[in-house]
Amino acid sequence: MRLTVTTFVSLDGVLQSPGGPQEDASDGFELGGWLVPYVDEGFGGIAGPWFDDADAFLLGRRTHQLMAAHWPNVTDPADTAATKLNSLTKYVPSATGQVADWAGTEVLTGDLAAEVTALKQLPGRALQVHGSGRLVQSLLAHDLVDELRLLTFPVVLGRGKRLFEPGTVPAAWRLTDVRSTPAGVIGHTYAFAGRPAAGDIGIGADGREELLPVSS
Repeated sequence: MRLTVTTFVSLDGVLQSPGGPQEDASDGFELGGWLVPYVDEGFGGIAGPWFDDADAFLLGRRTHQLMAAHWPNVTDPADTAATKLNSLTKYVPSATGQVADWAGTEVLTGDLAAEVTALKQLPGRALQVHGSGRLVQSLLAHDLVDELRLLTFPVVLGRGKRLFEPGTVPAAWRLTDVRSTPAGVIGHTYAFAGRPAAGDIGIGADGREELLPVSS
């Protein structure tokens, strides 16, 4: 399975507590619920189909807890997200082995990189990560993320936990799809493309700017 990460971010990259102040108020973050004003009819049209290729989920303990309090109560068979989340296996890394009670949950207590690498070798399409900021940081550090699915909201928060915190391993990503909603939310899909390349903008013999050879 390839590993995909789906998350909501502000224009300045904040992913903390997007759906409500109760999600994560750590470090005095008081802006929870910042995505709510931008949820319109186009939002589900982008995020909904992203669940179609899910064959399993990998969730951080906190994200799993929040989802377990909501999704088991959504029983509409036409709701793809609910059907997938309630029926497929949900893997949750936890050093203590303590996670919320939700049918289909399996706890990972070993080395994260090794366990996720093994999961990716299983047959299937996508092993999906949703939210789970701290977990995503660890996955990025080990080059385990194959695809980023970002919903970027037109708001700048100025503080809060970010998707790419200082120390994130440099990486290049190739844009494979982009969509937008009437409220200004943009859905970007990126495929992992290895390490970033670099070049230089110099002045050619004719006095014009030119791109000099790229190095990696």
